[in-house]
Amino acid sequence: MAGVITASEPSRTGPFTGLSPRQFAKLITALRREGADPVREGRPWSLQLEDRVLLVAAYRRTNLTLRRLAPLFGISKSAADWIVDHLKAALGL
Repeated sequence: MAGVITASEPSRTGPFTGLSPRQFAKLITALRREGADPVREGRPWSLQLEDRVLLVAAYRRTNLTLRRLAPLFGISKSAADWIVDHLKAALGL
């Protein structure tokens, strides 16, 4: 999908998270170690953990609503809301 923001492009992590690509990778490793990305039954997440963390960081650092931010990640507003609610405890927000 063209125009979708993803963490696989290191140039995207800095402006949205304030972290270098190396620091962002360490954060993802720490979150995985804490169990923020468990294997679960049912429908899988629409975004990888890296993209979900980038979404939460973009939501917290910008003045965009989830209604405006979700299409930039290629997901619905309700999926973005679910991701933010799920990850805010793991990120200590």
